[in-house]
Amino acid sequence: MKAESQVNKLFGTDGIRGVANQYPLDAETAIKAGRAIADFFCGQTEKGRFVIGRDTRISGDMLVFAISAGICSMGHDVRIAEIIPTPGLAYLTRSGNYDAGIMISASHNPYGDNGIKLFRSDGFKLSDDDEARIEHEILESDPLYRKSRTVSRLGTIFRMDDAADRYCGFLRECMGSGFSLEGVRLVMDCAHGAASKVAPKLFRELGAQVTAICCNPNGININENCGSQHTGTLSARVVAEKVDIGLAFDGDADRLIVVDENGKSLSGDQIMAVCAKSMMERGILNNQVVVSTVMSNMGFGTALKKMGVRHIQASVGDRHVVEEMRKTGAVLGGEDSGHLIFLNSHTTGDGMLAALNLLNAVRRSNTPLSELSTIMTVYPQCLINVDVSSKPPLDQIPDLVKVISHVESKLGENGRVLVRYSGTQSQCRVMVEGPTETETRSLCEEIAWVVKKELG
Repeated sequence: MKAESQVNKLFGTDGIRGVANQYPLDAETAIKAGRAIADFFCGQTEKGRFVIGRDTRISGDMLVFAISAGICSMGHDVRIAEIIPTPGLAYLTRSGNYDAGIMISASHNPYGDNGIKLFRSDGFKLSDDDEARIEHEILESDPLYRKSRTVSRLGTIFRMDDAADRYCGFLRECMGSGFSLEGVRLVMDCAHGAASKVAPKLFRELGAQVTAICCNPNGININENCGSQHTGTLSARVVAEKVDIGLAFDGDADRLIVVDENGKSLSGDQIMAVCAKSMMERGILNNQVVVSTVMSNMGFGTALKKMGVRHIQASVGDRHVVEEMRKTGAVLGGEDSGHLIFLNSHTTGDGMLAALNLLNAVRRSNTPLSELSTIMTVYPQCLINVDVSSKPPLDQIPDLVKVISHVESKLGENGRVLVRYSGTQSQCRVMVEGPTETETRSLCEEIAWVVKKELG
């Protein structure tokens, strides 16, 4: 059994996340976070520069301006990029000479949640140690409050009018001159999120025939029965309209899940497998290595092995994947959940960039996606999320250790078990892979019942 738990009090696998307007996503704590972020990245710098973006949640404005107030109180300037995908914010950070980028988003979570994601000046996410230092300054906020009181030249807030256009220009550059989607027919689900305006526009400008759904955000409908977590409607539209592919983004568009021409949903692992083969054939899969996480399906590793590609597994979270990619020189990596990283182009998971690369692979092969995806056999997998009231170390819960050992013994080499806490929600994730759907679900439910009994 592999288990992961939270190291810090505020930061999880992808920044700070929680219920908006409640600690730590309340306005008061956001101001403290702004001061801590400013101090961490700028220190004694006379005038620092920060860029902030957000998704379409109704709580976004409150957090953007609260964090901006904290930064300005330390004497530094803020540029507001408005609504933009998280990878777009990462691009703006590294291309605009900013000290750091701050994205206000809870990704695929319901609208009532929100979060704070941080990017360094080079566009990469922070290490655990860096997050711990910022967290300490948020929790022990009095010194920075006193420091802010000595600032005489306060910072200023500016708005960016061309943030989305800059990001789309970057994506075009990533694909190279002459890249076209002429003749491609697709349905696109933008989850009423950050991609709602930019994605349909970009793909149409590249020549695709686009039917866009779930592109009307109202502040409270983000991810609601749509997007990468809910592909049922997208699948039906793909089949009904007889298009080539369906693309589903999450609320901040750093994830991609696709639907093939027959309406079948493909996971991040399957997308990576298709892209890995295409990149190998073109000689651009650097070092013949791909990085995923411990949550990847067993079939993914098997597919890579058959291709002659080395498979490295990182801890859950796309920033951990990126860390391993940088160590090994990999240019392709990601998570089964749909965070896909093309490190030869960008520093973080990018749903729109992943979609462009996948479409490029499909067009080059002149083969339907349903056929290309057969390169990977998906092992039966069951994932159950159990709400928990606390997060004690999993290996210190005797009944849980016992049931996991029992299930692992029963599976032998024909499956595996992974039990871990969510880094972004008060949940324990129980994942089992096994030889058949029925047995896999039964064993997963057996473990989940113990988790609920002990921690629910």
